[in-house]
Amino acid sequence: MAKVKKIIKNIRIDADKCNGCRGCEIICSAFHAEPKYSSINPARSRIRIITHRLKDIWLPVFAGEYAAAECSGRDIYVIDGKEYDECGFCRASCSTRDLFKEPDTGLPLKCDMCEGEEQPLCVKWCMHDVLTYEEREVEVEEEEEKPEELDIGIESLADKYGMQKVLDAVARMTKKDE
Repeated sequence: MAKVKKIIKNIRIDADKCNGCRGCEIICSAFHAEPKYSSINPARSRIRIITHRLKDIWLPVFAGEYAAAECSGRDIYVIDGKEYDECGFCRASCSTRDLFKEPDTGLPLKCDMCEGEEQPLCVKWCMHDVLTYEEREVEVEEEEEKPEELDIGIESLADKYGMQKVLDAVARMTKKDE
């Protein structure tokens, strides 16, 4: 296989600096509103602040890939004297929690690094330097084509409601357009 150069985008998190202001959640939800900036609903945000106020824990977590099954890990990690549940570090939208799911449809959300912007807006708007945007170029094997977001969304709906209900809904929508 051929080698290609690829830009790897990453957001580095310094959780010790986070005070839970949730500015990142607000700007993310506004950017992803339809139309853009028309509403603010942190449930649509691709970044969430996992909190435990009594233990002074504020942990920013970005939406990652969809996981159809519940994980088996429930370990507790102690970092600088603070206990973190393993689920708190997880970036997946999964069947066991509502985190990173579109509130109206239940479809999984994934951070897109504010595609089309110079840098992710959560980084730009973070006033405490918790989030830092990084890019690096690496040489990788050419990838095979991955399923598109639409495919993932339809698969998620089929898992939840069954393929026949999804097909019936598409048929009803098609008749409306005629």
